[in-house]
Amino acid sequence: MKDYAYLIWLALAGVAFAFAWRKGYLKALSVYVEETREELRKCTWPSVEELKGSTAVVTITTILLGVFTIVVDQVFSKLITAIL
Repeated sequence: MKDYAYLIWLALAGVAFAFAWRKGYLKALSVYVEETREELRKCTWPSVEELKGSTAVVTITTILLGVFTIVVDQVFSKLITAIL
């Protein structure tokens, strides 16, 4: 049975391919990919310097937000402990 397992998988893949071809799914997929490529050509991509600057801003903002969250958590923890 192990010797024929790859043939079974190959046959299933062939049936799935034939089904997709017959239903027009492959044509729809190719149209989608082509339209996506066309839209990506219209995009303006950031330069390396812009990308570095944006990465620095996101990193600093994430660190500041993390520190703020820790500080607020500690303050509320001490406040709740003092109340209880």
